[in-house]
Amino acid sequence: MDEVIKIVNDIKAGNIKPIYFLMGEEPYYIDKLSDYIEQNVLTEEEKGFNQTVLYGRDVTIDDIVSTAKRYPMMAERQVVIVKEAQDLSRTIDKIESYVENPMETTVLVFCYKYKTLDKRKKVTKLLGQKGIVYESKKLYENQVGDWIKRVLAGKKYSIEPKATAMLVEFLGTDLSKINNELEKLQIILPVGSTINPQHIEENIGFSKDFNNFELLNALGSRNQAKAFHIAQYFANNPKANPLVVTTSTVFGFFVKILKYHGLKDRNPSKVASALGVSPYFLKDYDVALKNYPMKKVSQIITSLRNVDVKSKGVGASMSQSDLLKEMLYTIFN
Repeated sequence: MDEVIKIVNDIKAGNIKPIYFLMGEEPYYIDKLSDYIEQNVLTEEEKGFNQTVLYGRDVTIDDIVSTAKRYPMMAERQVVIVKEAQDLSRTIDKIESYVENPMETTVLVFCYKYKTLDKRKKVTKLLGQKGIVYESKKLYENQVGDWIKRVLAGKKYSIEPKATAMLVEFLGTDLSKINNELEKLQIILPVGSTINPQHIEENIGFSKDFNNFELLNALGSRNQAKAFHIAQYFANNPKANPLVVTTSTVFGFFVKILKYHGLKDRNPSKVASALGVSPYFLKDYDVALKNYPMKKVSQIITSLRNVDVKSKGVGASMSQSDLLKEMLYTIFN
């Protein structure tokens, strides 16, 4: 995010590069940067003759170069944005000759999503010398919570840790999806509000009581009644609660508990970092650590592998309800 802010601030200050090559696995910031350039580099009056949007699937590198070499009309510069530029991955090296001597009156933007250029190649080095090469990396799951807090803080909102966990659980690491849901909440809630699980449940549709986060809480505290209650809800709503996601989440939880058992340094900040969890939720892992000795955790991990195999129809044909019950039975016994 800091690199994105710097690029935007440089553009605001008039330090505009002739080429912006935006690439990487996370499309959110690629879209944000290209949208900012599209909306702010030219005035509304200038855009009609001097702003062109191309799509990688519809053009060749020669087409792009030809467009980029035009002179602006009644403006200081023109903007050329190539969206879905990853469709040009097989021929992208052909841009090299243009990059060596780019038009100073053109701002050429490539949106190269889900892929990256080989940093060892000459074209990549040239792009970095003549313009900006920005790589938008996918966030790890344990980083998304902090990202949500930063985005909301910039809009003068805050969010409770459980509400954050719900968003990450149901939307994963897809920043665009998460941002869309946050924007919905910002329309409904006044500035300065703190987003809580109730807001998530009422406005986005994720149950605050029946989700994998609450299931892990029940498992860690050995609350069998709560765990079986949630499992029954999952069995009754299989489309919203896929078994493969539940088993994967539970498996990851116990792998972290096993890792926790092996840590020599139990300093909370170091434990949270080692496990890849928010310090706020570390207390749940502390409880689970006491309730499940290392030997038992190893047995649980083995049994979860068996449940996962059965869920894929190998060796047994069981309903989701029965598989969930078997999973919980092996964990609690």
